[in-house]
Amino acid sequence: MPPNPAFPDVASRRRCTIVALLSDVTRYAEAEVPTEYGPVRTVVYRVGESVPPEEHVALVVGDVTQASDADAPVLARVHSECWTGEVLHSHKCDCREQLDQALHAVSSAGRGVVVYLRQEGRGIGLGNKVRAYALQNEGVDTVDANRILGFADDGRTYGVAAAILRDLGVRKVALMTNNPSKVKGLVDHGIEVDSRVALKAEPNEHNAEYLAVKAKKMGHTL
Repeated sequence: MPPNPAFPDVASRRRCTIVALLSDVTRYAEAEVPTEYGPVRTVVYRVGESVPPEEHVALVVGDVTQASDADAPVLARVHSECWTGEVLHSHKCDCREQLDQALHAVSSAGRGVVVYLRQEGRGIGLGNKVRAYALQNEGVDTVDANRILGFADDGRTYGVAAAILRDLGVRKVALMTNNPSKVKGLVDHGIEVDSRVALKAEPNEHNAEYLAVKAKKMGHTL
């Protein structure tokens, strides 16, 4: 039976979604920046036409363009902003350690990309993240704190990351993550995940329970 044009197949719907998303994500600026990891091509993307603009960043080392699906996977991480961990060096999470490991890894490999998404606090924003911290200080875990505040366990999305990777010419990745939702999020938006590369951070007295909850309630592999 021929396909009904009123009900496009899943692949067609996915292609339409990807095309629509790509048209909304634009490369705005780029420059090479000297860092402790070596020179990093810093590419800023803007989404839509909001004011102030929604901006995300790709940190690129080497040539990540893939001419075909047969090319070797690009080492990649999709990392969500963590102001408390990356600026304050908070001990409540392992975000800064994962970002540091990922940047060292792409630098050592001489080829790779870290997509840095501005979705603080698993998508709830800095203010609500600090409100969640206040609840955690009273004994509530990280997942239940989100629920009490009226948010999903994890509100992050990965369509923008997929659009950024495709703009950079990346088709297939070896994804540095402990989070199965990131794998699914990229695959759902047309990026092939060839393999998952685990990132390990030593727990401390402040984040051991947080890491255990992520493993138990959110399926993270730690």
